[in-house]
Amino acid sequence: MKFSLNHSIQSYPDLLIVPIAKQEASLRCLESIGKITNVPLEVLKTDFEATHKESQTLYFQENGTNKRIVLLGLGKQPGFKEIISAFRSFGYRRKSSLPASTGVSFIFGNVEENAALWVEAAVNGLELGNYEIGLYKTDTDEKATPATDLAVQVFVAQNEKEAAQIAIDRGIKIAATQMEIFDLVNAPSNKKTPQTLADWAMRSGKKHDYAVQVLNQKEIEELGLHGLLAVNRGSENPPTFIIMEYRPSSPAKKKIGLVGKGVTFDTGGLSIKPSANMHYMKSDMGGAAAVMGTLEMAAKLQLPFHIMGVVPATDNSVDAKSVKPGDVIGSYDGKTIEVIDTDAEGRLILADGLAYTVRHFNPDILIDLATLTGSCIRTLGTYAGGLFSNNDELANDLLASGQSTGERLWQLPIWEEYRNEMKSDVADIKNFSGAPSAGAITAAKFLEAFIQDHPVWAHMDIAGVAVSDSEFSSQKSATAFGVRLMTQYLQQLAEKKA
Repeated sequence: MKFSLNHSIQSYPDLLIVPIAKQEASLRCLESIGKITNVPLEVLKTDFEATHKESQTLYFQENGTNKRIVLLGLGKQPGFKEIISAFRSFGYRRKSSLPASTGVSFIFGNVEENAALWVEAAVNGLELGNYEIGLYKTDTDEKATPATDLAVQVFVAQNEKEAAQIAIDRGIKIAATQMEIFDLVNAPSNKKTPQTLADWAMRSGKKHDYAVQVLNQKEIEELGLHGLLAVNRGSENPPTFIIMEYRPSSPAKKKIGLVGKGVTFDTGGLSIKPSANMHYMKSDMGGAAAVMGTLEMAAKLQLPFHIMGVVPATDNSVDAKSVKPGDVIGSYDGKTIEVIDTDAEGRLILADGLAYTVRHFNPDILIDLATLTGSCIRTLGTYAGGLFSNNDELANDLLASGQSTGERLWQLPIWEEYRNEMKSDVADIKNFSGAPSAGAITAAKFLEAFIQDHPVWAHMDIAGVAVSDSEFSSQKSATAFGVRLMTQYLQQLAEKKA
């Protein structure tokens, strides 16, 4: 799919998509469309209500050639997420039938302001509409194959062209990374080992010019990453510890450390999970995927930050060597940990990742992302990730980025009282409170114990949003949650005055 930019329509493409919000201002747009297609405004108002993802196809002729205009509904007061999903849905349903000459128009009065935002969302959505989840299917459906020679013209006002071109480039770049992340998260565990994550990072680093170092099991043992080693004890696949580092060409504004949970499959260990939804635990590396995607996007967009991304990677399996409830293990930080629940494994590997990042990188800002707790899903459902932070400015910036991108967060407290629930009689700390409440919060308090008193830290629990139900798959599938949020956060931080 190739995109070009125009400020006027000299000749209509074979199919022109006109996105329209369900607002009074949209009547001007419908009136313009009515004049082109000779359809009365009252008929258009009756047949097309601009509800989210609604589409209405109109036909007309230009110089004896048949043309089509598709009105695409965005719903009331659409945000970035709603525009993306409308275009992704349309592109997914029509990808095998879109003509080679297709256009998207923002010049019929259908955009009140900031057309570039709509352009990026539209381009991103159309690109994502090409994604097919059938990674390992042998019988491919030819009807689902997108047209490779599709040329999409984007029409914007003359004064919007420069911003729109930047938006098109950004929409394409982030879609490419998001689809890579879809593949990673959707892959089953027998096709996705810790080494698979390391190989992806190595390929990405080579392609986009950032440094990647992968520590093997021997190096992990020598370094003393005892939390990672403990979780890996039941696995047939050795762990990896992935260190990604992006440096901008100009002096960096800040140093930012990102840590992602890379559990490629989580059985729960000896504290084994119920079987009903265990197959979804292939997605327990969603935090790692978000960090890896963010590093790639930082390199693609040449963001002005020195960024280190750390991913401790392992699966959590059951074996005679598996760590047992009640065992006491070490950590890279030096603290001893009583393992109350082997299904609270993600925090063990994150503890090592956080401590390593602070000790070796000393970042100005420290952020971790993880599909960490079922408690967060029970609290927020599948509509938002949980946010925990010891710094109000960082929390507010992340909340704002989540709201603007549609990858929403909701902040929960990490008051000192919750620390009491993590006290152990036999070790420095225990990995699970044992209480049936506040599980996401106590998990965050556990992680806080390993950040070396870093003053600007945030933890995002994305357990409920890393995969979701959608029209694009028959089961829950990857969302790439965190990639767009973190990219937006970094871009906004770059523009922020000191």
